[in-house]
Amino acid sequence: MTFSDINTLAKQRKPFLFISDFKAENLKVVLLKNLLEEDVEFQIEKKSSLNNSIKPLKKYPQSFEKYKKKFDYVLEKIKSGETYLLNLTQETKIQTPYTLKEIYSQTNAEFKLRYKNQFVCFSPERFVKIQNNKIHTYPMKGTIDASLPDAKRKILANEKELAEHIMVVDLLRNDLSIKAKNVLVEEFRFVQEIEAGDKKLLQVSSHISGELDENWHENLGDILESLLPAGSISGTPKKSTLKIISEVEGYERGCFTGVFGLYDGETFDSGVMIRFIEKTEQSYVYKSGGGITLESDARAEYDELLDKIYLP
Repeated sequence: MTFSDINTLAKQRKPFLFISDFKAENLKVVLLKNLLEEDVEFQIEKKSSLNNSIKPLKKYPQSFEKYKKKFDYVLEKIKSGETYLLNLTQETKIQTPYTLKEIYSQTNAEFKLRYKNQFVCFSPERFVKIQNNKIHTYPMKGTIDASLPDAKRKILANEKELAEHIMVVDLLRNDLSIKAKNVLVEEFRFVQEIEAGDKKLLQVSSHISGELDENWHENLGDILESLLPAGSISGTPKKSTLKIISEVEGYERGCFTGVFGLYDGETFDSGVMIRFIEKTEQSYVYKSGGGITLESDARAEYDELLDKIYLP
């Protein structure tokens, strides 16, 4: 499947589910009429009212020392001017008695996807939404434990988090400008509460929009190609940052931090594939990470990475 094929399907107004890996090299498109036979489940912009009784995960994280070596490598690249913001991620082995299908059915998130017996994600982060010839994106940068005293004020006043958020908003604004006109930041740094297993997190997002031509359907593949990989989970400048990610992380992200989306014939909506569990031959791994800037603290970033390993 290619981005050109997506142009063709959208021009014909055929509803489909779109899935892209992180590097936008492996694209999957499933026509909605074929979902059941393909063994794929998804949910977009809809939280279930289920009573979640699923047991917490057991985590077996890589050591802080191993993480810090990668963190220090990224800092050196920042100091040399090769990147200003880089989303550093890693795999964490987990133990759970549940199948991917059970995890999907028992977790609660705005953007959920289970792809066969390969992976499941339950993401709080929208990628882009296209409706009425207008494109919207909502970069999410900045996380804090909601139980901390005065947590909302602290996350909004944190200079490191502010700098990181400004950079990703600027990156996404520029990305939208490739295909859209009249791009503007409609809302800057609003706070949302996220259910994170046995705790709650506050996450900071912004809202950016732009105007598309009326023929955007037949150019949907080109629009997606211009935006991928997603800026909020790669970094800036994007090209050199992607090269550093491939050097430092030491594993393949695969579909983690890719995107999935629904084209229904009229609109397109999509989520970034974070909060991600992948099945391996032996067990499961949970992939998570966070943005690194010059002001980042290694221990705080490591703790945030672990905080993001949960079942909502």
